Amino acid sequence: MILEKIKSEGVAHLSYMIIDGNMAAVIDPRRDIDVYLDLAWQQGANISHVFETHRNEDYVVGSQALAQATGARVFHGQGGKVEHAEPVKEGQQFEIGKARLSVLETPGHTFDSISLVLADTTFSDDPIAVFTGDTLFIGDVGRTDFYPDRREEMGAKLYDSIFNKLLPLGDGVQLYPAHGAGSVCGSGMADREFSTLGYERRNNPMLQLERDEFIKTKSEEHHYQPPYFRKMEELNDKAPGGRALPQVKAASPQQFAELVETGMLVLDLRTPEAFCGAHVPQSLALPSDVLPGYIGWLVSYDDELGLVTDDPASLEDELRGLYRLGYENVVAYLVPGTTAWEASGEDYATIPTLSAGALKKRIDDREDFVLLDVRTLEEYESAHIAQARHLYLGHLPDQMDELPRDKPIVTFCGSGKRAAVAAALLRRQGFSRVENCLGSMSAYQNLGYATTTE
Repeated sequence: MILEKIKSEGVAHLSYMIIDGNMAAVIDPRRDIDVYLDLAWQQGANISHVFETHRNEDYVVGSQALAQATGARVFHGQGGKVEHAEPVKEGQQFEIGKARLSVLETPGHTFDSISLVLADTTFSDDPIAVFTGDTLFIGDVGRTDFYPDRREEMGAKLYDSIFNKLLPLGDGVQLYPAHGAGSVCGSGMADREFSTLGYERRNNPMLQLERDEFIKTKSEEHHYQPPYFRKMEELNDKAPGGRALPQVKAASPQQFAELVETGMLVLDLRTPEAFCGAHVPQSLALPSDVLPGYIGWLVSYDDELGLVTDDPASLEDELRGLYRLGYENVVAYLVPGTTAWEASGEDYATIPTLSAGALKKRIDDREDFVLLDVRTLEEYESAHIAQARHLYLGHLPDQMDELPRDKPIVTFCGSGKRAAVAAALLRRQGFSRVENCLGSMSAYQNLGYATTTE
């Protein structure tokens, strides 16, 4: 019996593949399914079962694509009907060779959430692992805010699912959730991706709360819901088929410039330092590790997209990341990069940068400027500069008119990456006096400068 964990960076998604003999099952597959087909081929196995632990909001599932490629049956909790899957209910069992997967209905994150309990029937019917989807994470539990008018109800369902169904499986049972640290589905997840139910029962902060306090905490939690969540729900009701990544044209600087003239939106995936130093005018900065969490706030699915990266070897990974989020309208990438753009004689833009020390001096000198902190509310409340104005990056496009155009604006975040995105957005909308504080809060605190929580 083989259990493989497949991690999708960016959205911090975890899917799983169980192989025993010539049979295989996949749990919560991502849209680009080659990894599962390759594993099955290597092990001489046929993918016969595909399970979805719930309807996902943060990435496009690959269930239908896998079914089309392999003839596998797709299963989904009966609490939420989707066109491409057969409903399953509590107690149903599926044999994958000597491996047995049993269904637990574990609502709370969503009404259709299920968990899958794994047993190795060669030895025992006792559970050895459980795949919990977004119900229970390592270090955290699932969010319950997708039904705003029913938060207390969903909090109660989540508590009961965890304490009445999952934890009784046994302390030694291994835990396999659908997300790891960095996911928008939970803010308190541990960096490690291995745990047991017993460890979580004793050490997961949320599992130390009594039922009423748990429900109250979940009801009052603050989460952001990017607009693209609705698009993911729409896509995942049907689960798109197909396997191929979008075909993208390699464009010379002249060809790239012509596409920009016809309305192509340029996504610059480089570091903040590189972007601020020189970029294609009107580009949107989206450093690769920031892109998954924020593109859904800032970029329409209807936009034609052009990519700029100075590492051509990373292009396939970038395309996969966009594909998993439903962005297929990528028409070109700049070759061989911004150096060629500059050498071609095409115009380029820059954004001034500011060190944390220089920022502190401006504050001490009482200069008249806006310090724009674009981090999450939780980050801002945990520590911020007293003079800062908070405006979450995802909300910036809709709230930009609240900012003065007659004052310099310094963008600020945790490291300077999101601040670069904010600076690019402001410049695209005609704010001319914009600077990015590289290093931002990390540098400010490392220099020992005072922050506040008030």
